[in-house]
Amino acid sequence: MNKLLPWFKAATIAVALSAVATKAAATEFVVAYDGFYDRLKVVNKGEFQYAQVNFYLSDIATNEVCTIKSGKIITEKQEFDLTYTDKAQLLLPFDKQLDTDKAVIVVQPENPKHDCQLKLQIEATDLADFELSKANLYALNQEFEELLSDLSGFFVSKLMWFLLPEQQGVVLKFDTQDAVSANAVSCKELRCSVKVSGEWQDDKSVLTSHGKLISATPWIVK
Repeated sequence: MNKLLPWFKAATIAVALSAVATKAAATEFVVAYDGFYDRLKVVNKGEFQYAQVNFYLSDIATNEVCTIKSGKIITEKQEFDLTYTDKAQLLLPFDKQLDTDKAVIVVQPENPKHDCQLKLQIEATDLADFELSKANLYALNQEFEELLSDLSGFFVSKLMWFLLPEQQGVVLKFDTQDAVSANAVSCKELRCSVKVSGEWQDDKSVLTSHGKLISATPWIVK
């Protein structure tokens, strides 16, 4: 294996909402586990009902899903199968021992021509019981904002706040097009961008939707 590239600093990840690692050979992608652990630790320390950080692989040139053929978590003494989805989401354990043992993640892409990159996505996916009230959307937006700030670290979030991207609200993904029609909402295909106002904090009114909510992400204006 080639020498592992270090993770981008938290400030860079916060601004871009993504990070890039590199492959070690033409058909092999390798990244250190410690970067995952550090970010999972931030989520576990917070009190987030919905917001989470998920990790995906995509092709650098096309942004297509970098479908995984096989994967391992490897330390000097042990080797474990990597758990992942068909969307190339890495389902990694929050494990202090793996961090201590300097584990690495090794992935074999299904397509050897794919030059894979690692993307960190702040999102909410467990939304089966989520009611589309303005108060709930306000709370979700606050969780995203807090997690983004926590991941950026004290130096950026407190002293260099102007480097952070502007968060205007949330982007909701549905299983059908134009699922919501309301003020402060603009939809394009399956996604609806919702501009969240501070006045929504205690507003129990519900946005009418004719689609199933799949996921939510921060609405970032770079």
